[in-house]
Amino acid sequence: MTILYLLIPLSLILLGLAVWAFFWAVKNDQFDDLEGPAHRILFDEDENDLSPEQRRQRQQAKPRPSEPSTVDTPDDQEPRP
Repeated sequence: MTILYLLIPLSLILLGLAVWAFFWAVKNDQFDDLEGPAHRILFDEDENDLSPEQRRQRQQAKPRPSEPSTVDTPDDQEPRP
């Protein structure tokens, strides 16, 4: 019975912390867009969706690889592209 004198105030403190954390998250816009990141992964940027000007800008921004690297592979394996 005496343990209840410890557990009841402790549970009220934990409840208060949980309520405070919830209101802090709402205040700091943590729940603004719950579905956006989940849908964003499905719509990958495709080169065909870009205008020709945007394609040129993207090609200029990409670093061009120098020589393709050759990796020693065992004879029974095909080299990776």
